[in-house]
Amino acid sequence: MALKDLSNGNEARFSSLTDDVTLMQASFTNHAFERHSHDCFSIGLTTFGVQRFRCRGRQYDSRPGDFVLFNPDEDHDGRCGTSDGFRYMIWYIPDAFVRCTLDDDSGLGQAYFATPHLGDQDMALSFTALTQDLATNPIEALRTESLVRAFLRTMLQRHGENRQADAGLKTTHAGLARLTRVKDYIRTYFQRDLTLVELAEVAGLSRSHLTRLFGATFNVPPHVYLNAVRIAHAQNLILNGMPLASVAVECGFADQSHLTRRFKGSVGAAPADWRRMRGYSNA
Repeated sequence: MALKDLSNGNEARFSSLTDDVTLMQASFTNHAFERHSHDCFSIGLTTFGVQRFRCRGRQYDSRPGDFVLFNPDEDHDGRCGTSDGFRYMIWYIPDAFVRCTLDDDSGLGQAYFATPHLGDQDMALSFTALTQDLATNPIEALRTESLVRAFLRTMLQRHGENRQADAGLKTTHAGLARLTRVKDYIRTYFQRDLTLVELAEVAGLSRSHLTRLFGATFNVPPHVYLNAVRIAHAQNLILNGMPLASVAVECGFADQSHLTRRFKGSVGAAPADWRRMRGYSNA
């Protein structure tokens, strides 16, 4: 299947490697991803050009053969580093899939990627060959899942670090509980136009304190996390055939235009294009 033309030379294609792991192959000449996050692990490889992005407070330039690695809820953006644009392929892997892969290895049970950008020629060659193999021969479920899990384990053994999810929090366990309440509140009331004042009241913290601690703990500010929750719900509704105008309302966006803008900024494609790329009709 060829890449889907999105507009102005930007192309993308989504496919499933396993029931859980999604592959995106894309080529961008002028598209810019807004600051966003995903609720899953992301392993990407730049194959052409320069992919420029900001993550963890600094800018990175990913060149051919370089990996781009994001932990769940880690905010980042993305754009072309040169006028030539860039191409890349990326796996989106649910946290539960990763934990299941590592649950028999106590040394990797809480592994996360230590850096969002790195070069590893051996792993890049392996990733390229494996992705091409599985994308063109996706017919053996057991083989596919076994190979994906083996690659993931090796990648985290080489480039992961074992840490607890609250490693960024420089406060008490009670403080973490407050922030978790905020996270749960966002996931429950994402349809509403939430405010920082409201979230601060849930946490029992000042607005500035909440913003600092939430970002330090979960690697994503509250507003970016809210957008990620909305986009994830929107994707499910879109694949279930709900009209886009209704999806916008159900997910807390002002209107369909607002949904499209945020969706494209996070996913890289407009909702209707994304639905077609996943093999669903827009009829």
